[in-house]
Amino acid sequence: MIKVAVMGAAGKMGGEVCGAVLADPGLDLVGAVDPAVLDKEIPQALLTAGITVLPGKEGLDAVAIDVMVDFTTADAAVENVLWAVENDIHSVVGTTGITEPDIKRIRGLADSGKANVVLAANFALGAVLMMKFSETAAGIFDQAEIIEMHHRGKLDAPSGTAIETARRIGEVPKASKVPLSDEREVKGSRGGRLGGVQIHSVRLDGLVAHQEVIFGSTGETLRIRHDTINRSCFMPGVLIAIMAVASTPGLTVGLEPLLEI
Repeated sequence: MIKVAVMGAAGKMGGEVCGAVLADPGLDLVGAVDPAVLDKEIPQALLTAGITVLPGKEGLDAVAIDVMVDFTTADAAVENVLWAVENDIHSVVGTTGITEPDIKRIRGLADSGKANVVLAANFALGAVLMMKFSETAAGIFDQAEIIEMHHRGKLDAPSGTAIETARRIGEVPKASKVPLSDEREVKGSRGGRLGGVQIHSVRLDGLVAHQEVIFGSTGETLRIRHDTINRSCFMPGVLIAIMAVASTPGLTVGLEPLLEI
């Protein structure tokens, strides 16, 4: 039985994770933390199970935790992962916006300690394939732009998935520089550029998480799109990571190594 603690347990993603852990016979939810618990509605899964959401990790028994799952904010996630590694607790992190210097810091501790870390921009299996397919397409098409769309409450823009997708496309030798364009009347209408890829971010109520990668070449375009209908789609990936992190040394970025693709 793998004993799991969830950070950000009262949030939308954290609540889904708690429900998935409670429903899995091989997992035991031993802790739930959310500093904003007083301002949020407690997920029904936690109420049914009679689990109290703590305002801080100080109330957790670190010795009783095998894996910490974090869906919080970038600053909080880094602090939580460092705490977990120092307490020999493996971590599965879905929080985006963590900076490269902080990732290097986490890698250093994970590589030298007893606890491992899995950090993924997206746990939806379809999104993982979308990024993989985009890498393949980038070897044939030399122009690409990304449109990513999320709910209005998402704090970071562009999304971690869009950044990771653009990074992977940019590492393929075929990728070309984006030609300069005159925005004329509306500054910023071409979105932002990461390497050779333009990224356009949309934030609207009614959306969950969506990304389309558009490749262009002479006389044709190729569109690779992933749509999240509801947050339950992230749970299979999260559960895979929880079960695999103990046997995945150091820091693992992305689900691909766990899926062997």
